[in-house]
Amino acid sequence: MEEKKEQHTDAAKEKANEAVQSEERNTAEDKDMKSEDVKTEENDEATELAKQLDEANALNEELKDKLLRLHAEFDNYKKRNLKEKADLIKNGGEKVLESFLPVIDDFERALDVISKSDDHKAIKEGVELIHDKFVGVLHKNGVTEIETAGLALDTDVHEAIAMVPAESEDVKGKIIDCVQRGYKLNDKVLRHAKVVVAQ
Repeated sequence: MEEKKEQHTDAAKEKANEAVQSEERNTAEDKDMKSEDVKTEENDEATELAKQLDEANALNEELKDKLLRLHAEFDNYKKRNLKEKADLIKNGGEKVLESFLPVIDDFERALDVISKSDDHKAIKEGVELIHDKFVGVLHKNGVTEIETAGLALDTDVHEAIAMVPAESEDVKGKIIDCVQRGYKLNDKVLRHAKVVVAQ
């Protein structure tokens, strides 16, 4: 009977071992299937990440190219701008100087007449005409004389070089004489008018 028990126990052990082995095989198969699923998911993720990386690299290259082109265009713009400024500085006064050429011609003719003539009245009239023409050219180019006669001293445009006693209260603080005329170019003072002020 003991032998039967042992056989029965051995058979039960074998069945239990077979069940454990079967369970282990099933677990291993499940693990293999799960690991295959995980590998498939990992492969899918890796493929997706590789695709995203390729797209990001392509976008990066495109943006680098655009940046390089933009930088080159900006450099060209700066160079053009500097060249234009240099040309303006170099030749900016061309029109102004060209407008003075007829005045020089008139001076040359006047000098020629002065050397040949003794008529002082005609010479004076000629010089006055040249002066008027010269002032006209200055006006055309935006240069105007600063007013002084009878005005109050304005230190923005006048420079007081002398003070004299006032003859009356009306002229106190006012300009009574202009020693050297002043000029403005549009609103900018080229030279202050040198004046004598009553005090």
